[in-house]
Amino acid sequence: MIVKTKAIVLSALKFNEKSLIVKCFTLSDGLKSYFVRDAFSGKKNNQKIAYFQPLTLLEIEAVHKNKGTLENFKEIKISQPYSSIPTDIFKSTIVMFLSEMLHHSIHEEEANPDFFSFLETAFMWLDTNDQISNFHLILLMESTKFLGFYPEDSNPNFDFFEMREGVFIPFETVTCLNKSNSFLLKKLLELRFDSAAILFNSKERQELLTVIIDYYALHLDGFRKPKSLEVLVEVFS
Repeated sequence: MIVKTKAIVLSALKFNEKSLIVKCFTLSDGLKSYFVRDAFSGKKNNQKIAYFQPLTLLEIEAVHKNKGTLENFKEIKISQPYSSIPTDIFKSTIVMFLSEMLHHSIHEEEANPDFFSFLETAFMWLDTNDQISNFHLILLMESTKFLGFYPEDSNPNFDFFEMREGVFIPFETVTCLNKSNSFLLKKLLELRFDSAAILFNSKERQELLTVIIDYYALHLDGFRKPKSLEVLVEVFS
């Protein structure tokens, strides 16, 4: 079956010396993995590699056999090229980290057009804006809406966030965030990408990032802490 669709690159793993296995989140079919033969050879190898950088937005034509095996590209082009992400150390570090997080979080081989549209719009916003210190935190929390475990904040006066149930409660239990981190999480849930105020200092952002990673780990089977986390913390410290 030949499919034309948009796709977001989540990861590219070198296979043997010349080839790649590329995992993409596609608009048409959700998560798909592709085999790219001779990605490191030939006259256009630099162009090929450019297609598969983390979170690149693509338009692809591909053969989908839908048998649980690796699929194959027929044609690839960059849908919306980034202008600042490749050259901005802060943005490129965020992208590297988020690609790992999404790689370990998205497992469904079925279309989720709302999630795809959200991610596509968010990454274009990142590329064209400079107030990005909270971007990764907001994106990861907003993504839980599509992954199925967005925190419920129906009781704004409750002081403690219970991690397993994803709700705020009036008393502290062993699975709760402390009062301080619960308050930081409430502030984060109110933010959007274009929120002008910088509400968190570097220590608070680090605490929130730890909370979010722990929250993902509790709610996603097989979730692994990203290897790029240390780089992100170092760049934003």
